[in-house]
Amino acid sequence: MDVKDAVAQRISVRAFRPDPVPGETVRAILQAAQRAPSGGNLQPWRVHALSGEPLAALKTAAMAKMATGGEEPEYDVYPANLWEPLRTRRFECGEDLYATIGVPREDKPARYRQLAKNIELFGAPVGLFFTLDRKVGPPQWADTGMFMQTIMLLAVEAGLDTCAQEFWARVPQTVGAALNLPEHEMLFCGMALGWRDADAPINTLRTRRDPFETFATMQGF
Repeated sequence: MDVKDAVAQRISVRAFRPDPVPGETVRAILQAAQRAPSGGNLQPWRVHALSGEPLAALKTAAMAKMATGGEEPEYDVYPANLWEPLRTRRFECGEDLYATIGVPREDKPARYRQLAKNIELFGAPVGLFFTLDRKVGPPQWADTGMFMQTIMLLAVEAGLDTCAQEFWARVPQTVGAALNLPEHEMLFCGMALGWRDADAPINTLRTRRDPFETFATMQGF
């Protein structure tokens, strides 16, 4: 598979089949992704792969915690008071997502039920949880993002799909307890990994992208 094909095929899948993913497949993907760029070769990322009973126990604990309001997030996923065009992009993404499953904007309970499916990793059999030392800065967060993107593209090559989930930042203590994280290590993000349910309407979503001229300039060519 060409890299450009993997990039084009990768989407945030929000409905998975329950079929298990072999542990050796997960290990191969994570090991290959270790070649992702890393400033100064710090390799600041850590990844924790859960499946089976450990993952089921975490989901149960997270569901119970969210039912009582969640926990203090480790960080703000979005800046406060989003400005244009970021605000419109986020709004359109939400509207397009819920349109695939026929949930109108005014149906808040249905939207919350869909949001809560994050805890179930949308039915994926594998959960990946990415952590960082609390002392690192934005450059190391960027390194971890590149590591995650590499995993997502390698998953596509393997016939699998993913959904990166900053949602898990809402229950960092619960995840930390499940992973036995030391105090200096913080949760950054989760990721669902598994086989796409090709018949699920929500997986037809292709988020909008701006024209080239909106995000890029070229000089001297």
